[in-house]
Amino acid sequence: MFGRKKQSPLMQQPEGQENDLQPRLAPKSPSEAIKPMAAPPPPPRVRRRRGGMMSTVSGLLTLLIALAGAAIFGITVLEKEVSAPGPLQADKVVVIPRNTGTSEIATLLKDEGVIDQPMLFEVYALLNRQRGQLKAGEFLFKAKASLEDTIDTLVQGKAILHSVTVPEGLTSDQIVARLYDNEILSGDVIETPREGSMLPDTYKFERGMTRQQMVTNMQAAQRQALTQIWQRRSSDLPIKTPQELLILASIVEKETGRADERTRVAAVFINRLNKRMKLQSDPTIVYGLVGGKGTLGRGITKNEIETATPYNTYVIEGLPPSAIANPGRAALEAVANPSRTKDLYFVADGTGGHTFAETYEQHQRNVTRWRQIEKAKATTDGNVDRVEPEDDTRGQGGAAASPSLAQDQAPAVLKPGARPRAFDASEGTNKDPLKNKNFDLNSGKSVPNLKQP
Repeated sequence: MFGRKKQSPLMQQPEGQENDLQPRLAPKSPSEAIKPMAAPPPPPRVRRRRGGMMSTVSGLLTLLIALAGAAIFGITVLEKEVSAPGPLQADKVVVIPRNTGTSEIATLLKDEGVIDQPMLFEVYALLNRQRGQLKAGEFLFKAKASLEDTIDTLVQGKAILHSVTVPEGLTSDQIVARLYDNEILSGDVIETPREGSMLPDTYKFERGMTRQQMVTNMQAAQRQALTQIWQRRSSDLPIKTPQELLILASIVEKETGRADERTRVAAVFINRLNKRMKLQSDPTIVYGLVGGKGTLGRGITKNEIETATPYNTYVIEGLPPSAIANPGRAALEAVANPSRTKDLYFVADGTGGHTFAETYEQHQRNVTRWRQIEKAKATTDGNVDRVEPEDDTRGQGGAAASPSLAQDQAPAVLKPGARPRAFDASEGTNKDPLKNKNFDLNSGKSVPNLKQP
């Protein structure tokens, strides 16, 4: 204990650590003492063997990175190709038939000169499936349209729209004939629709639409219009059903083509219905004679206005059993909300319109004035089912609300370019207001249940 030498700090080892190095000798000099000791050699590296899973994952990551790079490069090239101007030199219309596959469409467009890479078209169309399928129809492709533009046109369905215009006042037979005159529509009409059931208008359609589909669309449009107008009609109308409104609107449609007097013409007929007066409308006589087949092509004879048919409103009371034409929306609106007047009569005024009267005496004066106008004119405005009478003392006038006249003769031969003179169906009969001033418009005359001729 007392004999042990105290060790130098350099020789002391940390407690609990064995000294596996050779004991160091005491430095021989102070300079040697401060020299750093040589670092021990590093322990030998133990080389671990890689497992199979790590190698597989590393390979997959490398492959994915390579594929992603290739995909980005491919998409860049594809976008450049599909956005490049196409081979089409001028705008061109191409019809894509229904049930045509993508490859057939690509071939068709290649043959038409719209594209020059059908395979690329198919690939790009496949990549754009989420935007929609390629549509059939008639399409306009612009000059130099890129493949991308071509796909967009077919996917978005920007097909060319054609139109067919149906004027107000045509019968159902006349409308069907007009549809058959249109060469773009296809197929047949199953049966002639009920009179008044189609809404006259201009309808847009794509190539491939059938005539029956067009009829169905027109019927749906008329039902919708009639329902809407019926809901906002005046509450004091003497008509009780939408069908009655349709019938009266068809008469108004045939009586005047002037938009500014439809509501007033409608008011005349509404006032007559309220007073239980006969409507005395010439177009109803014509419809009773020829149905919906067209026009009479001549004047109404004296005998014809005396003949009882379900449509002769000079004889029957109230409305005829059906519409006599297909009225437009404006005529329906006019009947639903007519002018607030007391008019019971109207007659042509020489300007294409009519002069209205509340009393029979006023109407007589208006008829006289019209006949004076007729005498002073060589030719006058004409329309269907009217002729020029041989006797120039005859003119247009009537006991009721009708602009046309009648004659018991064949149509006169007119000079080239001249138009026929109009005259009233009541003229020369016991209903002529200038011949029989005692005629009572309120007297009723029933008509037996006759079949339509």
